[in-house]
Amino acid sequence: MLMHQLVAAATRIGMLTREHDTGAACTQALYELQHAVPYDAVSLLGIDPISGAHLQVAGVGYTDASSQKLCAEFVATPWYDNVVRQRLPLSMSGEPEDLKQAFRNGWFYADRVRPMGFHDGMTGVLRHEGRIVGLIHLSTELPDVYDADARCMLASVLPALGTLVRPTMHASDLCDIPAEASASLVTAEGIINLPGRQPARVLMDEGFRQLVEAFVSSGGLRLRMLWPVGRGWCRVALRKCTTGPAVIRQAVLVSETVIELPFSLTPRELEVLTRASLGQTNQAIARALALSPRTVHSHIDHLLRKTGCASRAEATALAVRDGILKPSPSELGQFVERGPSLLP
Repeated sequence: MLMHQLVAAATRIGMLTREHDTGAACTQALYELQHAVPYDAVSLLGIDPISGAHLQVAGVGYTDASSQKLCAEFVATPWYDNVVRQRLPLSMSGEPEDLKQAFRNGWFYADRVRPMGFHDGMTGVLRHEGRIVGLIHLSTELPDVYDADARCMLASVLPALGTLVRPTMHASDLCDIPAEASASLVTAEGIINLPGRQPARVLMDEGFRQLVEAFVSSGGLRLRMLWPVGRGWCRVALRKCTTGPAVIRQAVLVSETVIELPFSLTPRELEVLTRASLGQTNQAIARALALSPRTVHSHIDHLLRKTGCASRAEATALAVRDGILKPSPSELGQFVERGPSLLP
């Protein structure tokens, strides 16, 4: 039977899965864990979905570099295979004598663990929805600490820790995107699909991917626009991620929702409105779109009538406010939002 403080710690760690700032939540989880299981050092690692490497999400007593190096070596040992197969976390003191001696006689303990002054350790595999997403490893300078009770306690919080370290946790919640929206994360290494979401099809468009690169370079936090996908149109939002696990910090969340063009605008009228919103004159728009100034003037009249705006300035303000734009990579700098926004 687990003692009261063990149950309380497990409950508090479970509550942390509701937090949006997962970096702080992971650190707090290690603090709560110490109330139940003693340690002198601990490392909480998540698996980078792009590279497959274990990255330290939070830790005490280990630097990120040392933890990741040790883990890269550890997962290549037979001990890691034992950790994955066992129902409970494995420890140096709580295992059958043959397993303990096999580990203590191995190179990893002799070359890595013992020189650091640790005499007991415990490792648990983190899973989410049946998939391995990381590891947690506790070390102590005292011998025979991680007995059966300690292993059961750690096992009780592994599901919550697995939820905390999964790389895409709460990524879609950062922008409160619609339930029906497709969404993907764009990182420097590649595209990450979000659980429970269809991938953003707009990312199949090379022109749009160039626009995402320009958005990253702009230093902006958010951009809303319209973009053609297949034979239709989508309302697309780009949001720079600033919280969460390291793998998604600085990534761009791209979401898309299928729509009809607002106000029954034509694609050409949308292009004209976008350039008008940049402050371009009719003559400049005509040159850029290979149209006559008279045709541009006609498009302006049409879009004013369709939007119900009384002036060009009112129409461009509407376009910027509601993201009724289709900017090119070279133009988006004037449309990105660089500070907090209350708009959904």
